Amino acid sequence: MSRIVFITGATSGIGKACAEKFASNGDDIIITGRRKDRLIELKKSLQKEFKVKVFEIVLDVQNRLKVFSALEKLPEEWQAVDILINNAGLALGRDFFDEANLDDWDTMLQTNVNGLLYVTRSILPHMVTRNKGHIINLGSVAGKEIYEKGNIYCVSKTAVDAISKTMRIDLLKHNIKVTAVHPGAVETEFALVRFKGDKSMAAKTYEGYMPLHASDIADVIYYCCSLPGNVCINDLVITATAQANAIYFNKK
Repeated sequence: MSRIVFITGATSGIGKACAEKFASNGDDIIITGRRKDRLIELKKSLQKEFKVKVFEIVLDVQNRLKVFSALEKLPEEWQAVDILINNAGLALGRDFFDEANLDDWDTMLQTNVNGLLYVTRSILPHMVTRNKGHIINLGSVAGKEIYEKGNIYCVSKTAVDAISKTMRIDLLKHNIKVTAVHPGAVETEFALVRFKGDKSMAAKTYEGYMPLHASDIADVIYYCCSLPGNVCINDLVITATAQANAIYFNKK
């Protein structure tokens, strides 16, 4: 029986890989993101290749009013969300704390923390009513260890770790699963965004070792969401074989 899977930041990277993975297994998908052209392209691709239902929402998770307004208008047939994948997030800059750009800080906190809260809070009533659901929060190894020049990105992902734990406790009475997934280095547009379009700097992030791919994370998320009803993986750290944590790599 198909499920309804709601994915934020679905236009690229892990979000897009999750949309493809779940759709390939017959689930219906709600895809959200800021780039309308990419959403439409992904919608057509999923429908054509996997013959599933897809509903797209152009959405910037930073905007609280727009998040709640858009999700309150979900058509009735899309309201019974089974799985929420809070994937939208980003890193901006690699600067020392005293040299960092304050706009970068605001954007990271608004997207990685507040955006996750807004979307989850607006979707939860549909899960609570049905007394079931599964929330996947995309954290990072940066939320497990703090590294130099990581400052507010690390702070934002540490917050995701804590939020996931409090969700798990508070939603226990509603039979809602919560899983925090903390990837290490994944070769996506992440580094390109972090270094603000500097392709040379972005490429260096993945040099000398084989990083994870978005599909690797999507496979693990799908597994977590396909376990029996009595099983919940609460917290999961995933790295490439050549990466031990947020700091240590074996680069050739």
